[in-house]
Amino acid sequence: MKMKTLARMMPILAVAAATGEASAAGFQLLEQNASGIGNAYAGSAAVAENASTIYFNPAGMTQLKDREFSAGIAVVRPSFRFANENSSAGALTSTGNGGDAGSTGFLPNLYASWALNKDLYVGLGIGAPFGLKTEYDNPWIGGAQSVRFEIKTVNINPSVAYRVNEKVSIGAGINWQRIDVDYTRVLGTNSARLGVTVPFPLNTSTGTFSANDSTWGWNAGALFTLSETTKVGVSYRSKMRYTVKGDLTVQGPYAPLNAARSGPANATVELPDVFVLSVVQQLDPRWTMMGDISWTGWSSIPHVDIINSNSGTTAQRLDTEFRDTWRMALGATYKVNDAWKAKFGVAYDQSPVEDPHRLVSLPDSNRTWYSVGGQWKTPAGSLVDFGFAYLRVNTSPIHNDQSSALRGVVDGHYNSNAFIAGAQYSLAF
Repeated sequence: MKMKTLARMMPILAVAAATGEASAAGFQLLEQNASGIGNAYAGSAAVAENASTIYFNPAGMTQLKDREFSAGIAVVRPSFRFANENSSAGALTSTGNGGDAGSTGFLPNLYASWALNKDLYVGLGIGAPFGLKTEYDNPWIGGAQSVRFEIKTVNINPSVAYRVNEKVSIGAGINWQRIDVDYTRVLGTNSARLGVTVPFPLNTSTGTFSANDSTWGWNAGALFTLSETTKVGVSYRSKMRYTVKGDLTVQGPYAPLNAARSGPANATVELPDVFVLSVVQQLDPRWTMMGDISWTGWSSIPHVDIINSNSGTTAQRLDTEFRDTWRMALGATYKVNDAWKAKFGVAYDQSPVEDPHRLVSLPDSNRTWYSVGGQWKTPAGSLVDFGFAYLRVNTSPIHNDQSSALRGVVDGHYNSNAFIAGAQYSLAF
């Protein structure tokens, strides 16, 4: 009965997992479980405390019981507030700062693992590794650069793990991933004409690029049990290359004169690869320490060109200028008694965006995580994890000059932060 219920839940979670808000730097989503929130995801590739290890390090399945199931949800609430300093945006200059561009996101996850024999395990995971949504009050001073920008993904990850011996386990998986992109901006900041004569300003119309694609990738990991109290995990997730295809659509009074600029469009983007090294060290019967260092290859996205599919010309270039990043995390778990554990964590998460080269659609900056959480072992033996994190984001200066393309100059800084809360339910059967 439990297996039938799990099978029915898979497609539901696959749809739900597509919506998310960026919590890690860039638009990466670390919340592939909620059980790691309390430790700021320290030790992610070595903990293997439930079936969500399928995402973080598939080799960890060899540490689980014969059949395990884990499901959770994280709620993310980021805040991005722009403070104007010296922007110049034509007719949009006096229209305001856009309010809070952040909004609440929900990140569900679902995992199941099975032991085929004492050394060979298979598993399946569903989550959303990347996501972003920034949406400003319209009109606003930067509306010609972005009013709304949303990225949604869903990732389905079948995996296998093998215990080589009592000290070494290895694992690997394939990933089918889908991405949906929606990007809306005002056509321009003033009444300059794009090669035609129109009786109204461009700032009265908006253009939207909506597109999607799916692709395949892979992940692999190894887990080393150095002693009864020490585990080291390493994991790698591959790049994911997309060519999203969809439509450019103009709405507003300019639309009837914009037929040549509306129509099919595409963009190519390569989402980054990720390498993680983790350590878990049990200090005594009550205290366990864990650490993480991870690298993300964000330089795979130097820019994104939105191409008019009919003409082959570039409708717009998004100059991301991303750099590769590092993340470091340290966490601890304290066993209160046989039923309860307390979790703590702190992390420093480097942004791929270098000051002041940021987009209004991604007002990102370096951030520090402060996390707490707990775990309850129920009388029936299942586990309930819960966690809460506050992300302090550095002040983010911006000077984005797109005046030559009639999109104005956005000059100022962002005040940002984020809150994360989540819960995870895990059981073995």
